[in-house]
Amino acid sequence: MDPAIINLSAQQLRRAAELKERIESLQNELNRLLGSQPLSNGSTKKRHLSAAAIARIRAAQKARWAKVRRTPLNRRPQRRMSSAGRARLAELARARWRSAKAQGKSTL
Repeated sequence: MDPAIINLSAQQLRRAAELKERIESLQNELNRLLGSQPLSNGSTKKRHLSAAAIARIRAAQKARWAKVRRTPLNRRPQRRMSSAGRARLAELARARWRSAKAQGKSTL
Protein backbone atom coordinates (compact mmCIF):
# COMPACT_ATOMS: atom_id res chain seq x y z
CA MET A 1 0.00 0.00 0.00
CA ASP A 2 1.19 3.50 -0.82
CA PRO A 3 2.32 5.30 2.39
CA ALA A 4 0.84 8.58 1.10
CA ILE A 5 -2.66 7.06 1.17
CA ILE A 6 -2.37 6.21 4.87
CA ASN A 7 -1.89 9.86 5.79
CA LEU A 8 -4.99 11.08 3.90
CA SER A 9 -8.19 12.04 5.64
CA ALA A 10 -11.52 10.37 4.86
CA GLN A 11 -12.64 13.42 2.90
CA GLN A 12 -9.46 13.36 0.80
CA LEU A 13 -9.90 9.63 0.12
CA ARG A 14 -13.50 10.17 -1.05
CA ARG A 15 -12.33 13.00 -3.34
CA ALA A 16 -9.55 10.77 -4.77
CA ALA A 17 -12.06 7.97 -5.43
CA GLU A 18 -14.40 10.40 -7.22
CA LEU A 19 -11.55 11.69 -9.38
CA LYS A 20 -10.51 8.17 -10.29
CA GLU A 21 -14.07 7.28 -11.32
CA ARG A 22 -14.33 10.46 -13.38
CA ILE A 23 -10.99 9.76 -15.10
CA GLU A 24 -12.16 6.21 -15.97
CA SER A 25 -15.47 7.45 -17.36
CA LEU A 26 -13.68 10.10 -19.46
CA GLN A 27 -11.26 7.46 -20.72
CA ASN A 28 -14.16 5.20 -21.72
CA GLU A 29 -15.87 8.09 -23.51
CA LEU A 30 -12.66 8.92 -25.38
CA ASN A 31 -12.28 5.29 -26.43
CA ARG A 32 -15.85 5.26 -27.77
CA LEU A 33 -15.22 8.45 -29.76
CA LEU A 34 -11.96 7.23 -31.23
CA GLY A 35 -13.30 3.74 -31.84
CA SER A 36 -10.45 2.10 -29.98
CA GLN A 37 -10.68 -0.83 -27.63
CA PRO A 38 -10.61 -0.08 -23.91
CA LEU A 39 -7.44 -0.98 -22.10
CA SER A 40 -7.70 -4.29 -20.30
CA ASN A 41 -6.07 -5.18 -17.04
CA GLY A 42 -3.85 -8.06 -18.20
CA SER A 43 -6.74 -10.02 -19.70
CA THR A 44 -5.39 -9.86 -23.23
CA LYS A 45 -5.60 -12.95 -25.39
CA LYS A 46 -2.58 -15.19 -25.34
CA ARG A 47 -0.83 -16.16 -28.52
CA HIS A 48 -1.17 -19.80 -29.45
CA LEU A 49 1.49 -21.64 -31.40
CA SER A 50 0.70 -24.40 -33.83
CA ALA A 51 1.88 -27.92 -33.13
CA ALA A 52 4.36 -27.62 -36.00
CA ALA A 53 5.84 -24.42 -34.55
CA ILE A 54 6.18 -26.02 -31.12
CA ALA A 55 7.89 -29.04 -32.72
CA ARG A 56 10.36 -26.76 -34.55
CA ILE A 57 11.15 -24.85 -31.36
CA ARG A 58 11.59 -28.09 -29.42
CA ALA A 59 13.90 -29.56 -32.08
CA ALA A 60 16.01 -26.41 -32.18
CA GLN A 61 16.36 -26.39 -28.39
CA LYS A 62 17.33 -30.07 -28.35
CA ALA A 63 19.98 -29.35 -31.00
CA ARG A 64 21.35 -26.46 -28.93
CA TRP A 65 21.60 -28.64 -25.81
CA ALA A 66 23.23 -31.46 -27.79
CA LYS A 67 25.84 -29.00 -29.03
CA VAL A 68 26.53 -27.85 -25.46
CA ARG A 69 26.90 -31.43 -24.24
CA ARG A 70 29.11 -32.33 -27.19
CA THR A 71 31.62 -29.53 -26.55
CA PRO A 72 31.91 -28.92 -22.81
CA LEU A 73 32.89 -25.38 -21.91
CA ASN A 74 36.11 -24.66 -19.99
CA ARG A 75 37.34 -28.21 -20.35
CA ARG A 76 40.83 -29.02 -21.49
CA PRO A 77 41.30 -31.76 -24.05
CA GLN A 78 41.99 -35.11 -22.41
CA ARG A 79 45.68 -35.99 -22.30
CA ARG A 80 46.83 -39.19 -23.96
CA MET A 81 49.65 -41.28 -22.57
CA SER A 82 52.02 -43.03 -24.92
CA SER A 83 52.43 -46.79 -24.59
CA ALA A 84 56.09 -46.31 -23.65
CA GLY A 85 55.16 -43.92 -20.83
CA ARG A 86 52.50 -46.32 -19.59
CA ALA A 87 54.99 -49.21 -19.62
CA ARG A 88 57.51 -47.12 -17.68
CA LEU A 89 54.93 -46.28 -14.99
CA ALA A 90 53.83 -49.92 -14.77
CA GLU A 91 57.46 -51.02 -14.24
CA LEU A 92 57.91 -48.40 -11.49
CA ALA A 93 54.77 -49.69 -9.75
CA ARG A 94 56.03 -53.30 -9.97
CA ALA A 95 59.34 -52.20 -8.45
CA ARG A 96 57.51 -50.52 -5.56
CA TRP A 97 55.51 -53.68 -4.92
CA ARG A 98 58.65 -55.88 -5.03
CA SER A 99 60.28 -53.59 -2.49
CA ALA A 100 57.20 -53.62 -0.22
CA LYS A 101 56.91 -57.45 -0.38
CA ALA A 102 60.62 -57.82 0.37
CA GLN A 103 60.05 -55.79 3.54
CA GLY A 104 57.10 -58.04 4.48
CA LYS A 105 54.41 -55.38 3.90
CA SER A 106 51.00 -56.21 2.47
CA THR A 107 50.19 -52.55 1.64
CA LEU A 108 52.24 -49.69 0.26
